Formats: sequence, structure tokens, C-alpha cells
Amino acid sequence: MSSNIAARSSKNLHIAMYPWFALGHLTAFVHFSNKLAERGHRISFFLPKKTQSKFEPFNLHPDLITFIPITVPHVDGLPTGTETTTDVPFPLHPLLMTAMDLTEHAIEDHLRILNPHFIFFDFTHWLPELSRKHGIKSVHFCIISPATIGYLLSPERKLESLTAADLMQPPPSFPPSSIKLRAHEARGICAVTVQQYGSNISFQERNLYALSHCDALAFKTCREMEGPYSDYIEDQFGKPVILAGPIVPEPPNSVLEEKIAKMLDNFKAETLVFCAFGSECILKKDQFQELVLGLELTSSPFFAVLKPPIGSETMESALPEGFEERVKGRGFVYTGWVQQQLILRHPSVGCFVTHCGSGSLSEGMVNKCQLVLLPNVGDQIINARVAGGDLKVGVEVKKGEEDGLFTRHGVCDAVKAVMDDGSEVGKLVRANHAKWREFLLGEGLENSYVDGFVHKLHELLE
Repeated sequence: MSSNIAARSSKNLHIAMYPWFALGHLTAFVHFSNKLAERGHRISFFLPKKTQSKFEPFNLHPDLITFIPITVPHVDGLPTGTETTTDVPFPLHPLLMTAMDLTEHAIEDHLRILNPHFIFFDFTHWLPELSRKHGIKSVHFCIISPATIGYLLSPERKLESLTAADLMQPPPSFPPSSIKLRAHEARGICAVTVQQYGSNISFQERNLYALSHCDALAFKTCREMEGPYSDYIEDQFGKPVILAGPIVPEPPNSVLEEKIAKMLDNFKAETLVFCAFGSECILKKDQFQELVLGLELTSSPFFAVLKPPIGSETMESALPEGFEERVKGRGFVYTGWVQQQLILRHPSVGCFVTHCGSGSLSEGMVNKCQLVLLPNVGDQIINARVAGGDLKVGVEVKKGEEDGLFTRHGVCDAVKAVMDDGSEVGKLVRANHAKWREFLLGEGLENSYVDGFVHKLHELLE
């Protein structure tokens, strides 16, 4: 290492973090904070007041990572006490974003006192301008993949008049890939992109403003997996794109809840199907029932962690008639927060049916369980195409081309494809998954990326 790089890397940075109030975003920022704190850098992490206790077990360096509680302002229409997207249904997320926008003055007061070198953010599009005023560099730390940003938000697209038909095709100079949207997916994504998200701004405008005005863009991925997409974004936005590497999370400072551990211990190694759709995904009742009936059809033991479907007060009322009796002792459907990382590491888990949120996918990639991909919305769809098409590490559940519906047989077929020894598709994805798992867990990979990331931050300060 040259002396000037050594000098730069030895200087400790102070970084503020302000992610969108969604558990997947907060978790990704905490994991990366741990990697930076490991190297002696100081982190001031803004997060909602009552949510702090949920993240304390994940703070592996409390001497360097300080959680700064933020009061979420009241907004008409938002239930009292709302702090994160898990507290409200999807249609109310824009109101939570409005509340987050109202914290601008409070964040400015904190930044004035803290005076960090950098602030990392994602959806708070006003932060670049605010931080520049105080001589602080802003980094858009995007937990959404470069493939997604490049495909959906490239300045090459006519974004002011974007249609579903436009999204069926990649932007003109987008790298060759397996990403192809179906009609129902393009319609859904187009509708979300143009909807208002916060005070007087659309989801698309908010993201574009954040991407265009920050000092650098950062992604938690590596060149080996998404290099062409990263280069494309750097070219399109004309600013540095820094890759943090895969950010494989350390297991939390906790053990698996006894009730769940006992249940998982009942099954042979690599036989159980674990299905989890994150903290926000709520299915319609018919799709919820097709999913659990598909898991039943596999004849494998299963553990599904899902939200009750739209219109159902309780999980019990949503389950198909006779289902609980038929799967007793082999199938479990649960609602509520679970220790997903620890469950995926359990020896009995042989398959992970995931909604393809970026955090869940990366957790699945570094464990031995095989992947079944069942994306629900937005970036999950692109993640599924990259994982199932570009990397070929999982099998996507088939859906109707126009209506986007899946069936119990589609779920069962995908699970059997990855778990049955005789399946040719299964052999291919198992071999690819093993190869990428070995790569992601390879000695030195993560250190080299995080150290390189820190060097780039120092360069931005010069």
C-alpha cells in the first residue's frame, strides 16, 4: 500500500446515516455501519425513537455506533405512533415519507452539532442540498441494486412521460441481461413510479433528485455480480459509483427463539421449506391460499412467515378450510417478526421461498438452502431476474403473463425443481448457488471491498 493511501485509510471518518424508515433499509444501513465501525470509523445513526430497541442487538460496536432517536412528526391520516413502514399498510407509506420530510429541520440541527464528514441517505432527497450547505458530503447509499436503478430510472428514458410499454424494453444502452418485464409487472411498476410519495413529489422525481444531486452513489454489491450495471449508472449519472461489496451480515447477538428452534430441530437436515416475505408484503387472500396450498403440495415440512392477507384480521381466518388439520406437525404458518438470519442458518432448512427483497436474497445466497424466487413488487422483480437469469442461483415461480397470478402447482413445481436430486434445473442452480456462496464468503473479499470503499470516501474529501 502506498504511503498516501495508508495515511488516508488510517484517518477515522465520522459518518451520519439516515435511511428510509423501512426495516429492510434500516437493517442494511446498520449492517454496513458495523463494517465501517470495525475499522474504527464513527457512526451517528438517525432512526425512529421506539424502533431503536429492535436494532440494539444488531449494533456490534456500541462504542462507535450511536443511535440518535428521531421523533416522527404527526401527519393527518397516519395512525398515532407510526414509525416505520411495518406499522401501516402500503397505501399509507407516502404519508410516512411526508412525516420523514418534516424532520428536515431536526436533522439539520443534529448535523450542525455533529459535523460529520459524510451523510449516507436514500429517500430523503433534500439531504444533498442541506448537507452541502454545511460542508458535508452526501452519499446515496442505495439498497436497491444497480440493475434496478439502471433499468427503471436511467436518464436515457423519457421519464417525464414514462409508460408501461416503455418499461417492457430496457433503456437504449443498457447492458445485455436477463431482465425482462412482463405486462402486469410493467403496469404495476409504472403506477408506483408516478404516484405521489411524500409532500408534492412523485416516487420517480424523489429518486431522480436524490441520485442526481448527491456527491456519490453507493451500492451493496460487487463488480463480479453487477459490474456492467454499475458502469452504466456511473456513465448515466456522471458521478462516482462506489461498491461496498456483498455486505454479508454478521449474525445478531442473540440465539434463535426457543419455540422456533425446537420446531426446526424436529426435521431432518435440509428437508424443511422456509418461506418468508419480509415485513411489508401482504398478499391478496386467493394468492395467500395458493401459496400455502403449494407448500402443502410439496409434501415437505414447511415454515411460512407471512402477514395475514388483505381483508383478513387473523391468520387462522385466512387459511384454507381443513388446512391446519392436514399439515399438523409438518406445516407451520406464523405471523410476526422472526430471526430470519438465524433460521436460514439452521441445518434443517433446505429451501428458502423468498419475495426477493435485496436483504433477504443476500442472506439466502450465503446460506446452503436452495432459492425459490417469488417477487411481489418493484425492485424485487428485477432482483429475481438477475438471480434466476443472470446468476442462475434459483428458480422463479411461474406466473400468468397478463394477470401475474401464481398457482399452488407453480409453487410446488419450483420447490421440487430446486430440492429434488434428479432435477436438471435443480443441479444447475445448486451448483451455481454453491459457487456464488463460496465466492461471497471467500476470505478477503469483503475486507477488500470495504477497505476500497473507505479509500474512495477519503478521495471524495480531497
